[in-house]
Amino acid sequence: MEKEEKIKIGISIGDLNGIGGELVIKTFEDNRMLEFCTPIIYASVKTVAFLKRHFQSPLDFNKIQKASQAVDSKVNVVSVWHEDVKINFGEEDPKIGEYAIKSLQAAVEDLKNDQIDVLVTAPINKHNIQSDAFKFPGHTDYLAQELEGDSLMFMVSDDLKVGLLTDHVPVSEVSNQITAELIEKKISIIYKSLVQDFSIRMPRIAVLGINPHTGDNGVIGSEDDTVLRPALETIKKTGKLVYGPYSADSFFGSKNYKNFDAIVATYHDQGLIPFKTLAFGNGVNFTAGLNKVRTSPDHGTAYEIAGKGEADITSFKEAIFSGMSIFRNRKMNQSLTSNPLLRQPKKRK
Repeated sequence: MEKEEKIKIGISIGDLNGIGGELVIKTFEDNRMLEFCTPIIYASVKTVAFLKRHFQSPLDFNKIQKASQAVDSKVNVVSVWHEDVKINFGEEDPKIGEYAIKSLQAAVEDLKNDQIDVLVTAPINKHNIQSDAFKFPGHTDYLAQELEGDSLMFMVSDDLKVGLLTDHVPVSEVSNQITAELIEKKISIIYKSLVQDFSIRMPRIAVLGINPHTGDNGVIGSEDDTVLRPALETIKKTGKLVYGPYSADSFFGSKNYKNFDAIVATYHDQGLIPFKTLAFGNGVNFTAGLNKVRTSPDHGTAYEIAGKGEADITSFKEAIFSGMSIFRNRKMNQSLTSNPLLRQPKKRK
């Protein structure tokens, strides 16, 4: 039997003054991780060597010039830069932001060219990455430009999956951005992701209301009645199992979320506050809807503990394993749907 080729995990190093470097070092100093994947870190040999010394890590790594040279059963490091980088843990530094973007851009380029199978991104600082050359509020928006498809922030764990109609937009703009077209588009992305990425054949999707108590029949806003409900009725006619809108304030506390495969929140905090309350440390940020797989931990740079050796690697490891699982599920789904005639049993003569 032919041995299955290990999945190549490309890792962008994130903000070097945050906990990203520690997460990467600690995760892969456990050699058992190399039984599951081939990691390729986009940073520099000097930087990784510094992190190894600082955290007194036994990590052994392999220097390569490009991802195609990656060696199975080794931690591979591509040097995106060669100069020394001054790392001051816990400080916000625009120069460090530049290195975070260099790492990300190199990894995404290899992802686009199939040199890596999955991209896992360590946390960045959304403020210090801004420049004339990079004007994106985060990973998701940049990946939406660089990759094919329509991106959607999908927070996932074993027991809870939350997608967003709007993500990094001011609360004052949320209701103006929610249209019937947006609702249908985002739910379509979530539905497809649940089928192809998580192997759920008939997903059940709950949608949260825009206003408190879904507007209370127009007393607290009309958007739920005039925009959201009609859009959901249209979607239901296509055969999708979509329910709601539900009042967001009691939906999670009542455990109603357990009756669904995914929940659609209308704006960032409506979805991420309950998700991070229920799944923090075990959750994963997955960019659904794109032609490539990207995951990340469900937390930020954590400057307050950076460099102290206190970072919890659980969510970062979950991001790696989730990325591998999604990649495999997609391959299986493509195989099953590419030519269904090949799967028909032969007729007996």
